[in-house]
Amino acid sequence: MLFTEIVIAVISAAAIGILFHILRQPSIIGFIVAGLIIGSLGYLAQENIEVINNLASIGVALLLFIVGLEMNIKELRHIGRAAILVGLGQIIFTFTIGYFVCYALGFTNLTSFYISIAITFSSTIVVVKLLSEKKDLKSLYGRIVLGALLVQDLVAILVILFLTGFSGKEAAGMGFVVTLLKGAVFVGLLILASKYLPKLLDLIGRSRELLFLFSIAWALGIAALAGSSVVGLSIEVGGFLAGLSLAGSAENFQISSRLRPLRDFFLILFFVGLGANMLLGITPELVTSAIALSFFVLIGNPIIILIVMSVMGYRARTAFLSGLAFAQVSEFSFVVIALGGRLGHLGAPEMSLVTLIGIITIFASSYFIYYGDRIYEFMKPGVKFLEKRKGLVEEFGELTNLKNHLVLVGVHRMGQAILRALSNSTRDFVAVDFDPVVVKNLREYNLPVFYGDITEEAIQESVGLDKAHVVISTAPDFRDNLAVLEIVRRSNPKTKVILTSESETDALELYRKGADYVILPHFLGGRELVEIVDKDHSFTNLEKLKRRDLELIGNSLT
Repeated sequence: MLFTEIVIAVISAAAIGILFHILRQPSIIGFIVAGLIIGSLGYLAQENIEVINNLASIGVALLLFIVGLEMNIKELRHIGRAAILVGLGQIIFTFTIGYFVCYALGFTNLTSFYISIAITFSSTIVVVKLLSEKKDLKSLYGRIVLGALLVQDLVAILVILFLTGFSGKEAAGMGFVVTLLKGAVFVGLLILASKYLPKLLDLIGRSRELLFLFSIAWALGIAALAGSSVVGLSIEVGGFLAGLSLAGSAENFQISSRLRPLRDFFLILFFVGLGANMLLGITPELVTSAIALSFFVLIGNPIIILIVMSVMGYRARTAFLSGLAFAQVSEFSFVVIALGGRLGHLGAPEMSLVTLIGIITIFASSYFIYYGDRIYEFMKPGVKFLEKRKGLVEEFGELTNLKNHLVLVGVHRMGQAILRALSNSTRDFVAVDFDPVVVKNLREYNLPVFYGDITEEAIQESVGLDKAHVVISTAPDFRDNLAVLEIVRRSNPKTKVILTSESETDALELYRKGADYVILPHFLGGRELVEIVDKDHSFTNLEKLKRRDLELIGNSLT
């Protein structure tokens, strides 16, 4: 009975998902394993697996609907050169080399094309989750990785659009042109609709039920229309365009938060279906191919990113940790491979192959990211030679005249505000940061900013750490602050040390280790607000404060 089998699938996914959560493993793997288990035990009939796969298409449509809904085109200007080069460099490398690896393993040209695309993209969901747990999202490598993943997501959408442009019976070029023309008309109509949709959403926005129902109807309706023979695109592209058409509305975040649980439920069925389908056509040869391609993703992606970022002038640690974040395939990989199956380009064995690659790489890369610092310390002798001592940012000699000065570690956000204040004072100071682009920009203003890592002895000598009166670290990472504290105490026990923490627990630990003061940004923000309320009852200074902050973040009022 179909109802019973769906219930079994949901219960199995919940049970194994909880187990994987307890074991601190990615939930995606748990859902695929659940499908593998119930499929192997015969609880899912083949015809009912097809029904589950059709239901799972709702999850895929909602996934891309929310991606489009949350797409902020203005953010693309702030991605940064490093993130763009890292994202595109990894895509080009993995696709090109991956294609030849697949062909060497005996796959056809078309199959090699699909598999190489599937293993090209990295998982935003997995990476963001793990970096959040490590509290590394705001670190330099975390910001670069997130920007590169955004670039990859955009490319993935374009790839899905391209794949819908041809079928096995059409020439790729002609099919793509026809689809492009249809798509242009379709997008034009959606752009026209997007001019009036905000007014409709404002009308129904006060009713959560109507807003929820309309959002589902719009997402699935546009997805179904896009996937029909009339338009000739796909459900995936339709879902994305439906979300993009609502991205400019005031209710976009409310819609996104309301639809996420529904999206997650149907995506669970998607991954369960992938697991159940793994049993179809799997052979020892495919297992061997999966291991070989997984090894390529786990080793090849980090190496190319390490090389690209080293050439750009980033330190080995930043480049190495960034590379580890890309050692897995993406949720878009499963979408691409499912699309290939629906178009008749791929069979069950090839889809099972990519699913197996996904399990291996997501599982292994989770450990890569989580224990990245330890892996780097082990691999450090083998990767340090890639660092560029000269090139993007010039190395500066030791400032021998510094004494009783201030050393600022980190000039991002809070650090830039402190640097601005110091540059307007008479205090002697020097700053250190390991983002070469930031350092280069600041050096143009003749500011004493060094490019490097404060943990390196050469940098410590250059900034006169042993003669400093006070050291301020604005880095939010607990491990980085602990390293700064230990280095300063070893260099000069009398030097005052001011560190930064985003949690009270870490702040207490830093105090126990000997920090003189720990900055808690949310405490400082609260104190400033209290001061505004106490001293400015009429709030006449708000405009002045706003202009000050806008100047710090690089904006201006027109």
